[in-house]
Amino acid sequence: MYKIIGADGKPYGPVSAGEMRQWMAANRVNGQTLAQVEGSSEWKPLGAFPEFISGTGNVPPALASPLSSIPSRASNKIAAGICGILLGSLGIHKFILGYTGAGIIMLLVTILTCGIAGVVMHLIGLIEGIVYLTKSDEEFVRIYVDGRKEWF
Repeated sequence: MYKIIGADGKPYGPVSAGEMRQWMAANRVNGQTLAQVEGSSEWKPLGAFPEFISGTGNVPPALASPLSSIPSRASNKIAAGICGILLGSLGIHKFILGYTGAGIIMLLVTILTCGIAGVVMHLIGLIEGIVYLTKSDEEFVRIYVDGRKEWF
């Protein structure tokens, strides 16, 4: 089973090798499409997988490299990092990254304890904000945008 990053920058899958070949035949993916084998953390182009080289030995041509969109996909990194550091107890940084559930949890813990547990939530936000800001754009996208890692 494989996961891919589509031309729109969103992750898709898991899909079987057979389905991936069908997508290649329909030009939905190509040799430059980033893919990940289930259970692996490494993303590499489909053309690097021997099972996706066609019978003629050719890999379908690249339409657009998803790596070129990494800076735009990491555009929320600074905003999320700063909000995590300054407003961590409210979970604003979670909402910025699209983690609504995690954001609501942090916000409710802070509100429902009248701010007492807000100290813990702020510490979590502070750590996460620092982590976001210290990651490279590529690493940030891989972990928090594609990987959807919500906590730390």
